[in-house]
Amino acid sequence: MENRFLLYLRLIRMDKPVGTLLLLWPTLCALWIAAEGKPSVTLVVIFCLGTVLMRSAGCAINDFADRDFDRHVKRTAKRPLTSGKLKPSEAIWVAVVLSALSFLLVLPLNNLTIGLSVAAVLIAGTYPFFKRFFALPQAYLGIAFGFGIPMAFAAVQNQVPPIAWLLLLGNVFWALAYDTEYAMVDRDDDLKIGICTSAITFGRFDVLAVMFCYLIMMSIALFAGWQLQFGGWFFAGWCGALFCVVYHFRLIRNRDRDGCFQAFRHNNWLGAFIFAGIALDYMLR
Repeated sequence: MENRFLLYLRLIRMDKPVGTLLLLWPTLCALWIAAEGKPSVTLVVIFCLGTVLMRSAGCAINDFADRDFDRHVKRTAKRPLTSGKLKPSEAIWVAVVLSALSFLLVLPLNNLTIGLSVAAVLIAGTYPFFKRFFALPQAYLGIAFGFGIPMAFAAVQNQVPPIAWLLLLGNVFWALAYDTEYAMVDRDDDLKIGICTSAITFGRFDVLAVMFCYLIMMSIALFAGWQLQFGGWFFAGWCGALFCVVYHFRLIRNRDRDGCFQAFRHNNWLGAFIFAGIALDYMLR
């Protein structure tokens, strides 16, 4: 019998850290910008741990919501909940406990950050159900995955300035790009079971739509960099991210499953380049 602790780790995707990193990079970018390159160690620890906990809670609630769908998808059929190795009630308790721990982390922060954390939990908890009726659930995912952005500004500045909402908008387009790549892997199965994904909505224009979303995201990042008066180090990081976009096009243009999944996973490097450019620009001024 498989170790129960390992089953819980698989439920919250601790064996697949890419999803956590896709939440972490935009959060760290916002934290560095809000603190002008000098965030406190305490805030960095709080937001890093909070990101891990909330992504893990989101995975648990997602598997609970999709437990009857996942058995029909090749990639997800053997997940602990779908395969019957864990009970649905266990996934609920895992999500509740992890969300509570995440909430405890923000209690020492200001009221605005605490209020936004409640909104973040509600958004993360409702995302899995948007696939039932919303044609572009990946856009809602972008809000959920990017809500650390306004929270970071709130924690540092006790306000959420316009630049924070602009960065969140950029994150929505980034999530649309990378999660459409992810959805392209499962499109055949998703069509059979009747759930909504951006890959299905975009249809034969899926590759074009992904590249358009990357274009908007990269344009917003460049505009934000100009607004913040970043220099050469930021632009170098932006160029590294642009190289990733070109590489992703090469991976997805033939709609090969393995290529699409590889492109999705590679988005970790795109986010890392953007953050590295921001951090180095502040560090070396």
